[in-house]
Order: sequence, then C-alpha cells, then structure tokens
Amino acid sequence: MAMNNKMLDILNEQINREMYSANLYLSMSAYFTDKNLPGFANYMRVQYQEEMSHALKLFDYLLERGERAILREIKEVKLEWTNSIDVFEDTYEHEQFITESINNVLGVAHEVKDYATINMLQWYINEQVEEEAHVSAVLEQLKMVEGKGTGLFMLDREMQGRVFVDSTQA
Repeated sequence: MAMNNKMLDILNEQINREMYSANLYLSMSAYFTDKNLPGFANYMRVQYQEEMSHALKLFDYLLERGERAILREIKEVKLEWTNSIDVFEDTYEHEQFITESINNVLGVAHEVKDYATINMLQWYINEQVEEEAHVSAVLEQLKMVEGKGTGLFMLDREMQGRVFVDSTQA
C-alpha cells in the first residue's frame, strides 16, 4: 500500500533537515579544528556521523515502504562563530528546531493514521530528548568556565574521547 503523499513529502523534508544538520556539525568541527580545539572538533565530527545515520535511517525506511527517497539541495551552513559558547548555543537551538520538526512529522503520521511511521518515529523522539540534554549539559559546563582557560582545556580533553556508535541499528 502506497504511503500517503503528505507523509512521504514531510519524511523527505526531514531527510534534508538531517543532512543539513550533518553539514552544520561538520562545519562546526572545522571551526574547532581551526581554533586548535581537537576534542570539540571530534565531538562535532561524531555529531556529523550521528546526523548522517539519522538521515539514512529515514532514507532506508522510505525504501522499505516501497517509496522513493528524494534528495534535495541542502542549504549552505554557517561557517564562523564568536567562541565555543556561541557554537553550543547554536547547536542547542538547532537541536530544539529538529525536535520540533520531528514532532511535526509525528503529527502528520497521526493525522494520516500511518501507524508504522508512528512506531518508527518513536526512536527519533527518544533520540532528540537525549540530544538536547547532552548539548545543554555541555553548554552549561562551557558557561561555568566562561568558555576559556583551564576549564575549556579540560572540556576539550574530555571531548576527545567521544566515539560514534550507530544507535540507529538498535
């Protein structure tokens, strides 16, 4: 049975948003590399990998449903920030935007009674709670150390240990 067109369109839009997110975080990684903060650069590179896996999960879902994933142009991302706090404020704001977007996709799934998609989207709902909480914690820690000095150095060292684990396969 073919997927409702409204559902298909909004899922394809979400793929694009996830790919935009990936590009944004890769840009942030480049920014941190330029600022000689390899731990934060690593953190954002892992974030890039997560967002690409999120896009691919949606992409594969559409294919499983017998639908065509339509890849659209990804708008240009921001390249410069004032400091590490500015980067994480943008990150937190962006994650809130993605949460709202996922909620809108879920709303359409309820509207068109697409129960398979409702079930699949539960993973994204849980993931966004985790994403926002983690970014918020890093942002608050950066604010505590005013984004500089020994505290920034220690946070950067901590960020070097982050590794990509593809949670979409769970």
